[in-house]
Amino acid sequence: MVDSIGRRKNDHIRICSEKEVEAKTITPGFENVYLIHRCIPEIDFEKIDLSVKFLGFNFKAPIMISAMTGGTAEATKINANLAKAAGELGIGMCLGSGRVCLKNPSSIQSFKIARENAEKAFISANIGFQELLTHSYGELKKLVEILDANALTVHLNPLHELLQHEGSGIFKGILNRLRELKLNLECPLIVKEVGSGICREDAKLLASTGIDALETSGAGGTSWAGVEYYRNIEAGEEEKAELSKTFWDWGIPTAISILEVKSVVKLPLVASGGIRSGLDVAKALVLGADLAGLALPLLKPAIESWESVLKVLRRIREELKLAMVLTGSETIEELKSRPYVLTGLVRDWAVFRKLKIRCEEWQTS
Repeated sequence: MVDSIGRRKNDHIRICSEKEVEAKTITPGFENVYLIHRCIPEIDFEKIDLSVKFLGFNFKAPIMISAMTGGTAEATKINANLAKAAGELGIGMCLGSGRVCLKNPSSIQSFKIARENAEKAFISANIGFQELLTHSYGELKKLVEILDANALTVHLNPLHELLQHEGSGIFKGILNRLRELKLNLECPLIVKEVGSGICREDAKLLASTGIDALETSGAGGTSWAGVEYYRNIEAGEEEKAELSKTFWDWGIPTAISILEVKSVVKLPLVASGGIRSGLDVAKALVLGADLAGLALPLLKPAIESWESVLKVLRRIREELKLAMVLTGSETIEELKSRPYVLTGLVRDWAVFRKLKIRCEEWQTS
């Protein structure tokens, strides 16, 4: 029997795989970011090195499978396929929200399956801020241990919570709880948004709690207001559906969120939200991110097989390598130092907000 959380998880899988849930009038902003082409790269394609370190863990490529699901039979299959692909490629994975584990221990296997299929991969457990506010630090530490996770991610999703008919409007006390959780946790603590991005003001507040990394999850990719629009229509919640439609494209575009965060803090950063290609990954890294995360492009493949997930990730990896050659970058560290040009909304936003932007010139020595 599937409980209410399980039904919601299944709703999310079904809607995201069958409906148009991406942003409509806003983009992640990468079309406004231009990398400088080098017709004399002076490097060989075979020598490209994608390896990076993130929170002390080795990644074979700067890619993270962002949080998706867990808690149901369908989610078990999805997590197994995602994890197997992550393990094969030597990249990271963030599990879906572990709220269901805290309420229904029988659902834990749908999350543990990830470690069983990726023994050496970086895997982060994941909880929402509501669990942070309502569960003890001991319970959250135990969740990390049970799932054999390398880190804990706390997701902040106020818009999503306000639009869910099961959601909560209680947000006070998050910063203090994060600060205390970090003191009680023995693994890295990551904080992410869920489709609306992180501004510089919040990046500074979050950094002050002692957390170890941030994930933008900016606007321009999956719209969780859009997902809840469909759920509210199906539930007969017409007023909530109208609210969801109004806020469908709410948030800070991903490219801009990267600039917002990196203009004020030096924390490791995962760029996510509308990442759809290896070129998007390259642009995110040049803007200041350390990894790029993606979810929706992997959902349908993960429903099919782990080989289907692998195919998408390999394509993204190859696109990233091409972008590196074409910018004369043999390593990710070199790529992150390459010049770029901003246009359109991204440039206007950066100027208006007076964001501190890296603009070093190409070094030939």
